[in-house]
Amino acid sequence: MMNETKINKLSLAEEVAGRLKDLIGSNRYEVGDKLPTEPELMEQFGVGRSSIREAIRILTNDGFIKVRQGTGTTIVSKTGFGEPLSQRLMRAKFDEVNEVRLAIEEKIVEMAVGRRSEADVTKMKHAILLRRKYALAQNLAGCIQADIDFHVAIAEASANSIMVEIYQTVAMHLKNMFLEKIQSADVFVETQDMHEQLLKAIADKDLQRALIVSKNIAIHRK
Repeated sequence: MMNETKINKLSLAEEVAGRLKDLIGSNRYEVGDKLPTEPELMEQFGVGRSSIREAIRILTNDGFIKVRQGTGTTIVSKTGFGEPLSQRLMRAKFDEVNEVRLAIEEKIVEMAVGRRSEADVTKMKHAILLRRKYALAQNLAGCIQADIDFHVAIAEASANSIMVEIYQTVAMHLKNMFLEKIQSADVFVETQDMHEQLLKAIADKDLQRALIVSKNIAIHRK
């Protein structure tokens, strides 16, 4: 019973937050305006104080408002922080998503060279072996997944959790795009040697070589 009450309150709060976002995005409010007080919002939406406070928290986290003790709740943006990256990528073109990946891969490689562990190298080796196996067998789906796993392993070797999360999100959307765009595994056969060179450079902690190979891979992908 307690869990059911909690879920209902959260759903109600999200509904209130959504309606407030619509009002903030309309001509009803401008940046710098104050939102009504809690009692006023409770009356306006016909909900309890806990739902209003949860809605305010959602709006604060999404970048629409700022709560200051003693001065009230102020609107700081009519658009908030924008939609989540994953949702934005769903609407993006292949070239746009691929450009994002290429833009961050060089930095990821640089960080991986300096921070990689033996476990990271082992993970990369496993992925690169599967990449070769699937490429030669013309197993396109398996090859795409192994390629992504290899580059995600490099991102993980960077030891930067934010970088890993961004790369994984981009890679997830690229996977679906690759399946629609690429017709055979030939391109993976052609670039297998470069990927193996990149693995060796990272394993050897050879930064200059790793960056050169990474750039060559990027050129081939454009």
